[in-house]
Amino acid sequence: MLIVKLGGSAGIDPALTLDDLAALSVEQPVVFVHGANAVLDEWMRRFGKEPRLVHSSSGQVSRYTDAETMDLMLAVYAGLVNKRLVEALQARGVNAVGLTALDGRIARGLRKETIRAIENGKPKVLRGDYAGSINEIDPTLLRLLLEHGYLPVVTPPALSYHGEAINVDGDKLALQLALALQANALVILSNTPGLLANLQDPSSLIREIVVDDPESVARAMEAAQGRMKKKVEAGCRAVAAGIPQVVFADARVEHPIRRALAGEGTRLVARSTIGVNV
Repeated sequence: MLIVKLGGSAGIDPALTLDDLAALSVEQPVVFVHGANAVLDEWMRRFGKEPRLVHSSSGQVSRYTDAETMDLMLAVYAGLVNKRLVEALQARGVNAVGLTALDGRIARGLRKETIRAIENGKPKVLRGDYAGSINEIDPTLLRLLLEHGYLPVVTPPALSYHGEAINVDGDKLALQLALALQANALVILSNTPGLLANLQDPSSLIREIVVDDPESVARAMEAAQGRMKKKVEAGCRAVAAGIPQVVFADARVEHPIRRALAGEGTRLVARSTIGVNV
């Protein structure tokens, strides 16, 4: 079982990942998780609404999702981007099914009705946000699809315990799905070669994060900028929870998934697995 997460940042051609998915799905079950941040930003601006990012005290970045933004998120994530990816996989002979984590209660959690953020250097309490955390995964629908030969294509939002759509982090969604489905590997693809010590220098790739070494994790978190902090956090949790192989890798190269599994990118390991070929 393989879980692949494709980021939604600008500069990513999904065709490279889809080509790889089509080949790999013949060999093993695959669940594909995707984002759509750049497309959502574009459509928000078309509707005259400027995207709003908020920063936590720990330096993590997330999208402020009011009711209007959630409407646009559903249109872009669940509609435009999800269905275009399904269309492209179908063109490659893959019987893909597009879903949000709302469907079948795949992911449920708590809506954060108020969030604490730092804006212009000052702490603020923001209300009316439809963001949340994932507290529960039900993989029943995904297993049903996989058992019958379908490739699930999954995207946020998830479902709150009050039946509301909530914006959740796509990397954490992929992590939780990997755990629930007992995946052998989790590959998180983005528009960088992996985790870079210097964001402006592709040669500064950090090739390994040892998740049970506090110094290694601290160096990784210090190097991570913006949304990359959430990727590092999610990846460390995945390895600590028993996922044998977790890799951050470049979506902009040919065969990005195979290359990640073969050793390119940033590999997250535990001390007990160093030197073990998984």
